[in-house]
Amino acid sequence: MYDDEIQTLDRAAGGHQPPRPVTAAAGADRPATGALTLQAPAQPAWLGPLLIVGIVLAALNLRPAITSLGALFEETREGLGMSGTVAGLITSVPALCFAVFGVTAPRLSRRFGPATVVCAGMAAVAAGLLIRPFASNAAGFLAASALTLAGIALTNVLLPVIVKRWFPEKVGTMTGLYSMALAAGTSLAAAATVPLTEALGGSWRTGLLLWGGLAVIAALLWLPLARASRRQRAEAASAAASTAASAGTVRAGTGPSVVRSRTAWALASYFGLQATGAYITMGWLPQIFRDAGVPASTAGVLLAVTMVMGVPLAFVIPGLAGRMKNQGAIAVALGVFGLIGYLGLYLAPVAGAWAWALLLGVSNCAFPLVITLIGLRAKSPAGVVKLSAFAQSAGYLISIPGPLLIGALYQHSGGWDLPLALMAGLLVPQIVLGVLAGRDRTIEDECGMRD
Repeated sequence: MYDDEIQTLDRAAGGHQPPRPVTAAAGADRPATGALTLQAPAQPAWLGPLLIVGIVLAALNLRPAITSLGALFEETREGLGMSGTVAGLITSVPALCFAVFGVTAPRLSRRFGPATVVCAGMAAVAAGLLIRPFASNAAGFLAASALTLAGIALTNVLLPVIVKRWFPEKVGTMTGLYSMALAAGTSLAAAATVPLTEALGGSWRTGLLLWGGLAVIAALLWLPLARASRRQRAEAASAAASTAASAGTVRAGTGPSVVRSRTAWALASYFGLQATGAYITMGWLPQIFRDAGVPASTAGVLLAVTMVMGVPLAFVIPGLAGRMKNQGAIAVALGVFGLIGYLGLYLAPVAGAWAWALLLGVSNCAFPLVITLIGLRAKSPAGVVKLSAFAQSAGYLISIPGPLLIGALYQHSGGWDLPLALMAGLLVPQIVLGVLAGRDRTIEDECGMRD
């Protein structure tokens, strides 16, 4: 489908109806002046439910590659002979890959369709996870990880686009659903990796290999969605060309220039700082607890507690944010929880370990908030795809130095006092930027575009 086309999924009394086209519109609910109204062919009844399952499965695969490594980070470092600085680089690679590959998502989506790109992304995730455990050195491990992370990057950008396109009236609900699935996959990998590794012989390679199977399932499920999308794209393109030729009209533009929007920059910066905190937490939190004297298996469970907090909150926060005109108050509350959690890790990392894990888990729910804001701060699917790519790519670039700097500070200071002070300090500008990004405005308005 084109970027300025919308499909919506209606729920009937007896179940889901297949996706049906609405309009080729600049806004989500009415066509722009002079825009074409395209009637796409009817879709099979299975497409709607399968799309929901596909979104959930894709979201489940967006973090196990990272949190499974966090749970086995010490064993992986020793097995591959990594220094502390190289280990910090490993924790920065997700952000780098998300920035580099995420920026290509809009072009790939226009050329092949978002469903096809997500299918390819899931295939890349599976391939990287199946190859990575067999690496014999840090360079090979990084290369395989980069393949996985490239697939995650594309899916990261395009899931908000798919939600906006197929569920334009339920952005908060559907964002909550896939954010909840993302949090569930994150916490499952964090909690289960160490016990499964021990049950299967104790090799970190086996523990990391397990998560490739989940990605294979997701890739296979997206194949029929991609095929249906390609057929519909071809037929819609043919119909659009025929209608445009007979009417003497031209296709509408592809959305606003997001770099001119202050809200887009605030959103990208907020995304970057929350990603910095999230990847530091996923990469280093188990090590913080282990260095304080917590057993490895318990440290993995504590990370899982931090991640599992996102399961219910990832569903609640987008729905709450969608009902509010200004979401800044949510950003402030999440930041304050993080400040208390980091202070607790500094003062009593063992005695209050469970409380600090819970508080940091609440703070990390800035991710479902920022994903919801991407859908709310643009009016059209074309605007959402540009804003999603810009906010995530620029945001992940901003987040790259954080985990690397934490690794360097940890290695050179020999402890966690300075790293924890840095983590807490970064929450202050994050709160300010969250307030700015949460204001009730859209990038189309700021760029002077009209519906």
